[in-house]
Amino acid sequence: MKVGFVGVGKLGKDAAEVLDEHYDVTGYDVRPISDTTIKMEYNLADAVRGKDIVFIAVPTAHHPDYDGRYATSHLPPKDFDYSIAIQATTQVDQYVDEGTLIVMISTMLPGTVRREIAPIVTRGRFIYNPYLIAQGTVKWDMKNPEMIMIGTEDGSTTGDAKLLADFYQPMLEKETRVEIGTWEEAESMKIFYNTFITAKLCLVNMIQDAAMAVGNMNVDKVTDALKHSTDRIMGPKYMTAGLGDGGGCHPRDNIALRSFAERHGFGYDLFDAIMKAREEQANNIAKHFEKVGVPKDMPCVILGCGFKPGVDQLAGSPSILVGYYLEKLGYSVTYDKDQMSNGIYGDVAPPVIKPTAYLLGWPKHFDKYPFAPGSIVVDPWRSCTGNDRDNLTVYHYGDTRTSPLGLVHSRSSLSKIQENLQ
Repeated sequence: MKVGFVGVGKLGKDAAEVLDEHYDVTGYDVRPISDTTIKMEYNLADAVRGKDIVFIAVPTAHHPDYDGRYATSHLPPKDFDYSIAIQATTQVDQYVDEGTLIVMISTMLPGTVRREIAPIVTRGRFIYNPYLIAQGTVKWDMKNPEMIMIGTEDGSTTGDAKLLADFYQPMLEKETRVEIGTWEEAESMKIFYNTFITAKLCLVNMIQDAAMAVGNMNVDKVTDALKHSTDRIMGPKYMTAGLGDGGGCHPRDNIALRSFAERHGFGYDLFDAIMKAREEQANNIAKHFEKVGVPKDMPCVILGCGFKPGVDQLAGSPSILVGYYLEKLGYSVTYDKDQMSNGIYGDVAPPVIKPTAYLLGWPKHFDKYPFAPGSIVVDPWRSCTGNDRDNLTVYHYGDTRTSPLGLVHSRSSLSKIQENLQ
């Protein structure tokens, strides 16, 4: 089977390479792409002519102010920008052979495909097929998806829907359910899947705030009990309190759904409430720096700015969101953009010699970090103990069993820190 793949970017490249393990794939992107195993064409017409299926994997971008690394709940609701997807679909349909199956995989709000995309397709056949893939794990996600989502005009499960479901079978490493519905149902499966994760993390991080408020409580004890309560309320994933979710999908999907709720007159905006909770939870961690007495003239460093370990993408970074609130409180914040490998700190950042206040953006990645003597570490993951570090103070946000402020290790005093700052 001959396959065209339009949009060989951060997610598309790995997805196309998985397809290429089983089919004859030709890729196209507006930028030169050389580090890929698939055959590339630099003319769109050559990439899509003579193909059985053409996949379109182009960005449905959001305004840069709406990606989640800074507060957005005060901004007016705004939908995604579909202009690139519309342009790509128009051009692909112009060049494909008559009857070619065109498959759009980009995330869209419910109703967008029927309104904006499907009417463009006049030469080819059309299916909407969003993916559940994430930066850093795309190839594994392609082979081990939780489900395959396929949208057809009327929800028909035969014809092209069955063809596409069968198309994925050779690459799957486990038995995978296929969910087929209308275009609107497939759009909703994808975007509400992402927003359920955001809401789940906000609930979990609310328990973390409760631990800091009432004392004598370790959030992990509570979440460990809840994540195994699978009869009614949940499963174990996304059940570790810490920072909010991040990346190019989860925060922005909630943000975009605010515009959906407004446009359709729901009369309420749950998505705004979720994003407000995410922001205030980051703000509470920033305020903790004040509560533990971090001086305003002590420099603050955010360690782990990517939205997850091993990924250099800053979009939607929850640690940058905490830094945003630290700056609003009057702290001077810098961001260590070194994306460490295997938890070992590299030599990208210069050594720090002044006492510094650190926020750990990731769990379990900073055991080897050269914290400056006299420094303070605020750890929302409760993974850094500091037990073998002299002259270091560590606070576990979310654990007040032994200390109302989450203090777990201190071989220095704030007065000594103040003295070292001079």
